Amino acid sequence: MNLFLESIEKQFRFSQGKNLFHEGIVHKSHFIPDTLNAIEQLNESDAGFENVLIDYITKRALEEFCRMNQYYTFDKKSQKTLRNLYTGLFSKIRKNPSKLDSLAEWHLTNLKNWLAETNPFAAKLYKSKAEIIEPVACSEYSPELQIEILQIETEQVVGPVLDVGCGKQGKLVHYLRGLGIETYGIDRFVQHDHALAESDWLTFDFGTEKWGTITSNLGFSNHFNHHHLRNDGSFIAYAKKYMEILHSLKIGGSFHYAPDLPFVEQYIDNGKYQLTKRDVGAEDFRSVKIARLK
Repeated sequence: MNLFLESIEKQFRFSQGKNLFHEGIVHKSHFIPDTLNAIEQLNESDAGFENVLIDYITKRALEEFCRMNQYYTFDKKSQKTLRNLYTGLFSKIRKNPSKLDSLAEWHLTNLKNWLAETNPFAAKLYKSKAEIIEPVACSEYSPELQIEILQIETEQVVGPVLDVGCGKQGKLVHYLRGLGIETYGIDRFVQHDHALAESDWLTFDFGTEKWGTITSNLGFSNHFNHHHLRNDGSFIAYAKKYMEILHSLKIGGSFHYAPDLPFVEQYIDNGKYQLTKRDVGAEDFRSVKIARLK
């Protein structure tokens, strides 16, 4: 197993940052020697072992795509399709071990078509870009910085707390739990932890009058704004989820997020919610606190 996992990681590092939409990139694709050595042993593996590898590769590929561009979205159907691509690759490798170069091109073409279908804006964005592209910035900030930005007074936090887009390590979650505050986090990719759940915020069930505090720094609202500006964005889905988040607050609870969303905040019922904004830094950047009144 270790041989396969190590070769998978080396192959991902070799392919890291490559622009699938750059002209000619497909013809430059190939498997590295470590991958070829591991492939030679594929026939010796049983179906269960192979499925474990395919699951691992699929998840790593999703992580890598999201690392390169945090605005990529992959629903369950697109994730299943991606897994099928890797299942097909394994099958063809077993049947045609002497045609690995052509299989590498075939696979990269499949990935390119899959990404263009699941996230159409990617083809438009990267078609004229260089062969190697830089990731869209996405960092897991320190708990102290997030607390400052989001106007959180830890002594007055109402629990339970949910951090939406908590990051893989859930730094804010663990910081607040260290203060004795019941806190949980959700994100697309998280480390194994009872306080963190792997979930997409658009499919997560926030419940009704369940949370005392919900936080999201450069997470939900950042993506909402991105989809609002895109011609093919999921604006309606985000608007519905935004209202669901507000309804999931307990009376007296609050939703803290940054950046602000003036295009939707203008429709908030002032009789039910109190909205407070604050400028952050010197740029045109504001954080928001929405408290539920009744």
